[in-house]
Amino acid sequence: MPYIRVGEENGAPIEIYYESHGTGRPVVLIHGYPLNGHSWEKQERALLAAGYQVVTYDRRGFGRSSQPVIGYDYDTFAADLNALMEGLDLRDTVLAGFSMGSGEVTRYLGTYGSGRVSQAVLMAPLQPYLLKTDDNPEGVDAAVFDGIKQAITADRFAYLRAFLDDFYNVDILGSSRISDPAWQASFQIAADASATATLACVSTWTTDFRADLPKFDVPTLVIQGDQDRILPIAATGARLDGLIKDIRYVVVKGGPHAIGWTHADQVNEALLDFIQ
Repeated sequence: MPYIRVGEENGAPIEIYYESHGTGRPVVLIHGYPLNGHSWEKQERALLAAGYQVVTYDRRGFGRSSQPVIGYDYDTFAADLNALMEGLDLRDTVLAGFSMGSGEVTRYLGTYGSGRVSQAVLMAPLQPYLLKTDDNPEGVDAAVFDGIKQAITADRFAYLRAFLDDFYNVDILGSSRISDPAWQASFQIAADASATATLACVSTWTTDFRADLPKFDVPTLVIQGDQDRILPIAATGARLDGLIKDIRYVVVKGGPHAIGWTHADQVNEALLDFIQ
């Protein structure tokens, strides 16, 4: 299996698992919490059929990547992505991130620039700044994140069940757009992730990306469901118009957080239209 080495912990390598399929212009797909690179399967299928090279990888702590207890911050996540981009020598790349993955895209462009990137996609994004502060009144109270961490610490599996219900808006879309077996598959992937990573990543959700966004100098697609319960659209995607220079903003009506699965046809149409 292919891996990129990105560090070391107590003498053991920290490795990022990736998959690269197809030929043509590369599209790097970065997954959301608490899943892995395979969560992009409906987009990967469409992109391969359209003639693109598709690269997915598992964030450290998740999927088949190493599960260290260090490095759960966006500077490190972006460095892991940079190691992948350089290791595979990817150029003219479409860099697409879903949910937590939007943070890698944003911090990567803010730190490493767009020398290897020609377009960016932020799907159900974290940006610009999720935490409510005096200069960011549109954000979410810190107590909410403290409560999430307490719930994970008390019973990680019970928390993941509730999280995934809201991830897919199961009460509304169950059976019609998210089957029970698909939900169960997501739960198993989430349960197999590092307990440390599952908890530590919550703190990364309050990363301030406002200094990174003005550094975007590539066309950017922002796509989000208007019924997103995980990252409410009013606090995230709807605020990005004007913060990114060249932006296309697509709202999926009735879409939950996980629009890549529940509304794959609409997401794929918007994605392919943008990058073609």
